Amino acid sequence: MLLDSINSPADLKKIPEEQLDALAEEIRQVLITKLAAHGGHVGPNLGTVELEIALHYVFDSPTDRIVFDVSHQSYTHKILTGRREAFTDPSKYNEDSGFTNPDESVHDWFNIGHTSTSLSLGAGLARARDIAGDHYNVINVIGDGSMSGGEAYEGFDVIGEMGTNFITIFNDNGMSIAENHGGIYKNFAALREGNGKADTNLFTAMGFDYRFVREGNNVHELIKALRELKDIDHPVVLHIVTEKGLGYAPAMLHKEHWHWQKPFDESTGLTIHHHELLPGEKFESWSSVTGDWLMNKIKTDPRFVALTSATPDVLHFDEQRRKEAGLHYVDVGIAEETAVAMASGLAKNGAIPVYAFEGTFVQRAYDQIIQDLCINSNPAVLLDFESGAYGMNDVTHLSFHDIVMMGNIPNLVYLAPTTKQEYLAMLEWATTQRERPVAIRVPATRIVEGEEDTTDYNELNKFDMVRKGKDVAIIGVGDFYKLGEQVADQLHEQFGLDATLINPKFISDIDESMLEQLTNDHRLVVTLEDGQLQGGFGEHVARFLGPTDVRVRSYGLERRFVDRYNPAELLEANRLTVPQITEDIQALLSL
Repeated sequence: MLLDSINSPADLKKIPEEQLDALAEEIRQVLITKLAAHGGHVGPNLGTVELEIALHYVFDSPTDRIVFDVSHQSYTHKILTGRREAFTDPSKYNEDSGFTNPDESVHDWFNIGHTSTSLSLGAGLARARDIAGDHYNVINVIGDGSMSGGEAYEGFDVIGEMGTNFITIFNDNGMSIAENHGGIYKNFAALREGNGKADTNLFTAMGFDYRFVREGNNVHELIKALRELKDIDHPVVLHIVTEKGLGYAPAMLHKEHWHWQKPFDESTGLTIHHHELLPGEKFESWSSVTGDWLMNKIKTDPRFVALTSATPDVLHFDEQRRKEAGLHYVDVGIAEETAVAMASGLAKNGAIPVYAFEGTFVQRAYDQIIQDLCINSNPAVLLDFESGAYGMNDVTHLSFHDIVMMGNIPNLVYLAPTTKQEYLAMLEWATTQRERPVAIRVPATRIVEGEEDTTDYNELNKFDMVRKGKDVAIIGVGDFYKLGEQVADQLHEQFGLDATLINPKFISDIDESMLEQLTNDHRLVVTLEDGQLQGGFGEHVARFLGPTDVRVRSYGLERRFVDRYNPAELLEANRLTVPQITEDIQALLSL
């Protein structure tokens, strides 16, 4: 294989250009084989094989700086920059992350996993270069819907004024995760249809030179275009048209489904753990429960509006359901800030907006949650999916910080259900009350059935004492309520101790009355939260009980960045297992 001879971009440059098509085929097959076994971003990487070959064939990385937006499409770049075995040797599949990572290679400049940031990062590289009097190229690769993020335009705005070498590759495959949304994509479509010419050109309007390559999966056309741009003395955009998922039929046919995929059978395209449903059988997830509930509300109450920021799957809204919802479904593109502010505007004008997101991404909208939503007290509903230890585990996609973040914003009620019934009751209350914004931390574990929830959520911050005991009280938040239940059972079995067990449900404040009650016959209160320990829920409890004789032991995740962790190992490292917690309680109570 040609690929066997490539351990660096220097090796790539030794291959005659006429053999690069064969190399692209080899790389594409390597990607499909690894992705089938390991999972990962399928469509974005299959669509950019030729581009990344051409980039390293023409430019001189790492002297020339290549920055990938999101960097979920950088697998070919990794293969060509010394990390081939992480894609060809199954025993090494887990060695490299799914994103660029400077700890892996000098050819990677940033840890990037969120969108629309690359232009601003690259602008910093370019300005530092110019200050130092250097003359290398700064190349930015952006696509897959990232142009819908506001920071991309902030970056364009700054770079257009810099008037220096800056090469932006706009990888236009006509897709985000799902279909693109936003008026700007009409301009991109016009440029595609006009072979790079249209009445309006966003890029030239912002101070960029502009070039167009229709055959963005033709390595020779790309090499020709990039050679013309190398060492250019002003900002330029090279607009290329590629096909997402190229080379794998299922990924080409169902582009949305194959943006990212779990391990799958290469011959059939079915995920490895695919389960064929029996007649009458229904698979439930928190997303499907949410989607079914919300779709029913849309059909029966015209005030309901479902919002997403380019991740419709969290709502279980497929293409058919999106069409059915019509004006009652809004995808703002990769623009969480706009989603939150728009939700506030919808609520202000009488609608009932429900904005669903994956927790790792809403961090970008922190300002809007505070300023546009909570200060204005508008009753929008925010649904936070995949937050905590059981969510995504790449360092760029961690979402441990949501309780610290949203649990401390004034005027925002943050709820944590433990069962399907609690979740549905919270949804009903959150969308019925019209006094304040409400966020719900949707569990990241499997669906749990429970008893009908009769809680009156209008009585804010009232905890649910599920079991009444003495000496020790265990407060388990959301996904960790089950852990608390298991600890209570172990204390009874091992020591005959009947612990009090509390499901707080509210995590943005504390039930002072219940905590005060605990001081009568409890020596220890244990808090368990599936989030960052420092600044979290447990510390609020500890602060309140500080002046009393009751000791507090708070458990959570330490404030640090972790990458590609195993949840069980992470919990053990933070003493979040039943034996460890039981051992600590034994020592604290001298049992």
